[in-house]
Amino acid sequence: MLGAIAGDIIGSVYEVNNIKTKDFPLFDRQCRFTDDTVLTVAVAEMILDGADLLDSSQYIDQFKSYFRRYPYAGYGSTFRTWANSNDNEPYNSWGNGSAMRVSAIGFALNDLDSVLQAAQHCAAVTHNHPEGIKGAQATAAAIFLGRTGYDKPAIKSYIQNTCGYDLEITLDQIRPTYKFDVSCQGSVPPAIIAFLESTDYEDAIRNAISVGGDSDTIACITGGIAQAYYRGVPKAIAEQTLSHLNEHLYTITEKFMLEYCA
Repeated sequence: MLGAIAGDIIGSVYEVNNIKTKDFPLFDRQCRFTDDTVLTVAVAEMILDGADLLDSSQYIDQFKSYFRRYPYAGYGSTFRTWANSNDNEPYNSWGNGSAMRVSAIGFALNDLDSVLQAAQHCAAVTHNHPEGIKGAQATAAAIFLGRTGYDKPAIKSYIQNTCGYDLEITLDQIRPTYKFDVSCQGSVPPAIIAFLESTDYEDAIRNAISVGGDSDTIACITGGIAQAYYRGVPKAIAEQTLSHLNEHLYTITEKFMLEYCA
């Protein structure tokens, strides 16, 4: 989970000003947490509180509560409209918002079927389009597989066979023409490839940012998977990440990490 938050914060300054290189400072003075972090922590708190992760109403209440607490975190316009309204119906989104908020599920649950079911429910309260659900499930599954000892070829094979994503293309092939794309189908595969081509956690984040596009969300997705696979976040990156959180987000993140990511 902290790995996802770190990716979001590091990527926050490159979302508008894309770069196509891995050579950049990890933490710029303008780095900040965004809606990716806010909703990631929202799901983590649900898990810590023992929420029923198959109960859609609990996600709805939690997401709307966190939106009210952090109204200026940078949400997409459709999510903002939904969160501001009394309408609890999903809006058939295929956006990557479903994938960026799901990492805690991949860390906390202890079998793949449970991870997939919870990821589906977490996504579908807003992102009930099949691509939105698939993006969340692919991200959560990759985290679960990474933390339970599967190697990269096995993770790659599972995601390709289950989700139908093309993970054969390389970052060098993607990077030159890749543009801003908020869809799950356009951003989750590059995020997973950034992990697959990495040598360690930091390298995974640098890979993700170098793709361009929706940098904070791509790095958030990559960062959660990389944390799971590489068994943590380097101390210097973890400390910098936590320093960018307020007391509320920091407390929940620390508690979740101690409970599920020690």
